[in-house]
Amino acid sequence: MEATPLQDLAAPDGVCFGCGSAHPTGLRIHSHWDPDGVHVRCVHRPAPQYTGWPGLVYGGLLAMLVDCHSNWTAMAYHYRAEGREPGGLPRIECVTGELGVKFLKPTPMGVELTLTARVEGPLARKSRVICEVHAGPTLVAVGDSVFVRVDAARLAADAHGTPPS
Repeated sequence: MEATPLQDLAAPDGVCFGCGSAHPTGLRIHSHWDPDGVHVRCVHRPAPQYTGWPGLVYGGLLAMLVDCHSNWTAMAYHYRAEGREPGGLPRIECVTGELGVKFLKPTPMGVELTLTARVEGPLARKSRVICEVHAGPTLVAVGDSVFVRVDAARLAADAHGTPPS
C-alpha cells in the first residue's frame, strides 16, 4: 500500500484542477517521495478526453502535470528542509514563477506516465525544479521550471484587490 499523497497530507482542501484533492472533477494527481529520497514521483494514466492528435496525449495535459507535480516537489523539499511533515502549520505554499516544458517525443495514449522531479540547485524562496516525464520506458518531456514560495492568502487578496483575511 502506497503512502498518503503529499496533496492529501498538506492540502486536503486543495481545489486546483490538476492536483487538488478536493476538486470534484479534477485529475487529483498523487505525488510521493521516491525511495531514493531525492526525487518526488507521480504516476498518471491520461483519460481519453486528454487526446491531442489521434492516439497521442494532448501536450497541454503534459504541461499541467509537469506544473502541478513540480510545484508539489518544491513544497515537499521545503517541508523536508524545515524538518516538518507535509500538513504541518503554517502551510507551505508555492506558485509557478516560470514553466518550461520541452516535448521530446510524441506521448502515446493508453500508457502510464511517470513523472520524476527534483529541486535543482539551492532551495530558496525561488527554486528550480527539473521534472522528467516517461511514457513507459520512454522519456517524452522534460520540465525546467521555477516555483516561488508565497503566502497564498495574501497573493489571492492582492489579485482581487482586497485585504488578506
